[in-house]
Amino acid sequence: MYGRGLMESGPARIQQLPRLWPSRAYYGWAIVFTSFFISIAQVPMYGPVFSVFVKPIEDELGWSRTTITVAFTVGSLGGALLASVVGPIVDRYGARGVMSVTGLLVTAGLLAIAAMTEPWHFWVAYGVARTVSVAGVGLGTSVAIANWFIRMRGRAIAMRAAGQRTGQAVVPLLILPVLLSLGWRESFVVLGVVAALFITIPSMVFIRRRPEDFGLRPDGDSAPAAHTPRAAASAEYSWTLRQVRATRTLWMLTVGMAAGLSAQIAINVHAVANFEDKGISQGLAVTVASIFTGVAAVSMMGWGMLVERIHVRYVSMAAMGLFFLAMGVLLVAETYPMAVLFGVLFGLGTGGWTVAQMIMIPNYFGRLHAGSIKGFISPIEGLLGISGPLVAAFVFDTTGSYDTAFVAAAGTFAVGCAAFYLAKPLRAPSTAGAAA
Repeated sequence: MYGRGLMESGPARIQQLPRLWPSRAYYGWAIVFTSFFISIAQVPMYGPVFSVFVKPIEDELGWSRTTITVAFTVGSLGGALLASVVGPIVDRYGARGVMSVTGLLVTAGLLAIAAMTEPWHFWVAYGVARTVSVAGVGLGTSVAIANWFIRMRGRAIAMRAAGQRTGQAVVPLLILPVLLSLGWRESFVVLGVVAALFITIPSMVFIRRRPEDFGLRPDGDSAPAAHTPRAAASAEYSWTLRQVRATRTLWMLTVGMAAGLSAQIAINVHAVANFEDKGISQGLAVTVASIFTGVAAVSMMGWGMLVERIHVRYVSMAAMGLFFLAMGVLLVAETYPMAVLFGVLFGLGTGGWTVAQMIMIPNYFGRLHAGSIKGFISPIEGLLGISGPLVAAFVFDTTGSYDTAFVAAAGTFAVGCAAFYLAKPLRAPSTAGAAA
C-alpha cells in the first residue's frame, strides 16, 4: 500500500500529459530520459569537472587550493540547507518549476565565473550555482523518478545516475580542447550555454509530479487484483517524516550518507590536481577523472538491477568497501597505470554509491514523503559532509601533500560502511485499509 498522503495530496482532476511523448509508452520513462540529459548538463557543479579547473585557476590568479575549494564548500552547504525547503515543495507540487529555475541560476553562475577577478566572486557565483543544482536537480530528479517507479525503481534511478556520471566522464574530455586552446574562462561560458539549453527547457517540457496526477500507476501497471503477487510487488508503505525522525535507522543513514559524501567528494575535487602534482601530465590526469566517472556510468545499470533484488543497505556497504580499496591504491599511485587502477576501483564504488544514495530514502521509507525526509536530513548530512574537500585542500596547503587527507578519507569510508550496517530497515505497520 502507498500509506498516508496519496489521497490527501492528489489532484482534483486528471491532467494531460505532454503530446511530445508517444502515448503508448509509459510516461515515467520520459521523466528518466529527461533527467538523464539534465544530469549531464549540470555536471560542472560536481567534483570531477570542478577538479579540472583547480590548477588553471590557481596558476592564473594565484589563489590557494583552500581559497578555490571554499566555493565548492559554500555550494555544498547551501545545497544541503536549501534541500530542507525544496523537499516539501517537490513532494507537494513536483520538481518541474524548481528544476526550471535551477537551470537559469546555474547558467547565470557559470557565466559569472567566466568574468570573476576576486575570490568572493567565485564563492558567490559557484556557490549559488552548486547550491541550486544539488537541491534542485539532484533532489528533484531523484524524487520525481521515485514517484513514477516502484518495482523498476533501481534501473530507472540507475539510468538517471548514469547521466550524471557519463557527463562527468565526457565533459572534461570535451571541454579540454577549449581549456587548452582558449582558457578556463571561455570554458565556463560554453558550459553555461549548455546548462541553459539542457536543464531549463527539458524541465519545463517533460518533468511532471506523479503518475496518479494523470490517471496512471507506478511502473505503468494496470490496477492489479488485490492479494495477488503482482499487487504485493507494486505495494509500498510510505512513512511520514514525523514517523521516522526519531528512529535509529534514519540517523544511521544520515551518518552513512554524510561519511560517503564527505570522503567521496573530497577525492572528486582533488584527484586530478593530486596526479598532476605527482608528475602526470594535465591531459593524462584529466583522463583519470574520466576513467572513474566512465566506469561508474557503465556499472550503474548493474548496480540498479542489483538494488531491485537486494536491499539498498547492502549495496551501500559494498560501495564503501570499494572506496576503501581505492584509497589504498591512491596512496601509492605514482604512475599512470596505478592511477588507472585507482580510477577503475573508485569508479565501481562511485557507481554503487550514486545509485544507492539516490534510491536510499524512497526504498527505506516510501515515495510519498521522500522529498520531505531527504530535505530534513540534508542540512545535517551536509554540515557533516561538506568538510571533506576543504579539509583536503587545507592539508595540502599546510603539508604539500594529500596523503594525510586520503588516509582520513579511507577511515571515513569505513565509518560509513558501519553506519549502513546498523541502519536496519523499519517494519511497516499493518497496511490493511490503506489507500492504494
